Amino acid sequence: MVDSSGHLPVRVVELATTMFARETGFSGPDLHRLFAEYTEGLGEYTGWGGGSESRWQIFQRGLKLLSFGQQVQFLLGLCEYDGNIKHGRPSDEDIAKLRALLLGQSAPGSDAAAERLAALTDWKAVQDSWRQALDKIHSDPEGAITATRTLLESTCKHICDERGVSYENNWDLSRLYKATAGAMEIAPDQHSEQVIKQILSGVSTVVTGLGSLRNSLSDAHGRGKRAVRPAPRHAKLAVNAGFAVAGFLIDTHIERPSPTVRS
Repeated sequence: MVDSSGHLPVRVVELATTMFARETGFSGPDLHRLFAEYTEGLGEYTGWGGGSESRWQIFQRGLKLLSFGQQVQFLLGLCEYDGNIKHGRPSDEDIAKLRALLLGQSAPGSDAAAERLAALTDWKAVQDSWRQALDKIHSDPEGAITATRTLLESTCKHICDERGVSYENNWDLSRLYKATAGAMEIAPDQHSEQVIKQILSGVSTVVTGLGSLRNSLSDAHGRGKRAVRPAPRHAKLAVNAGFAVAGFLIDTHIERPSPTVRS
């Protein structure tokens, strides 16, 4: 969801401001330093002798100088910041909430699974691909398609690892998905009811299509002069479809644990 100005919704900005520029969060100079990696619009910090903007004013003014994609990337970076934070680090609960909101902003297909992904441990590779896919939809459609493919591959491998299912690192996405689906009994041939078989067959078709789209339209391979380049709408299609599948796999993995799943 984007507001009418093409920026993050007010509720997201207010939550982030409370976390990073009020009772907890960064000092004024640190905020200037962090925003300087994205924009020079804030200028030099002038509050050494008093009379400067409040920290929350600096924070919100800085956000307004960024594009939507930069806003998301900037705030996700703050969620992962591991250096010293003068006024204290926000609570883990607030960080998880903000991350869930941010991960759902660029692709509606990511909304349902965002909170569950944030709650999983040792899934950093999946989270990294998740963020990259969302961040690149508008600025780098080819990269967004590649990141979506990587997201699905990593999701399948994490699930297989936690369920004790063997696989080869060079397997293509379709084969990885088949092994993952079989381990959780969501393969089409594991169901007898026709409507369920159709839905699960459709998911398999989407996975195969994403693999083909990535090979033909993403930045994963070299290009000739007449190569077709994807537009943001193609990236949105790929990302939304990929997140829908990844969310379904994650939900199933959590709701239907096997005896070998780590506690």
